[in-house]
Amino acid sequence: MRTLMTALAAALLASAAGATPAENDAAMMKLATDRGCMACHTLQPAAPRADGLPPIAPAWRDVSIKYRNDPRAHDTLTRTVLDGSNPAGRHWVGKVSPANMPPQAGTVSADEARMLVNWLLVLVP
Repeated sequence: MRTLMTALAAALLASAAGATPAENDAAMMKLATDRGCMACHTLQPAAPRADGLPPIAPAWRDVSIKYRNDPRAHDTLTRTVLDGSNPAGRHWVGKVSPANMPPQAGTVSADEARMLVNWLLVLVP
């Protein structure tokens, strides 16, 4: 199964390299949706939920803006996807729910995490 996932990730990466931006966006949105990322995250900032609470997780546009000038962003965010977020490092306080991101290593391969992080870091120029 792991070999199949690695082959799929490599195929997505290879096809994304020659894809138009719209095709790349569509492929990455499909991957993010298939892996469950969009259950908590949104692409654009979201309004408070129907119950009045803030969104569960930061919008990827906000993440892109926050980390775009950080040379360690790719490694930091890839580690966060795979290992989960640090409960003590609450840098989205007041903007999103107090829930931490759980580890996704069982759901997202390391190659997929890197591809998704690469994509979200260039969402906002």
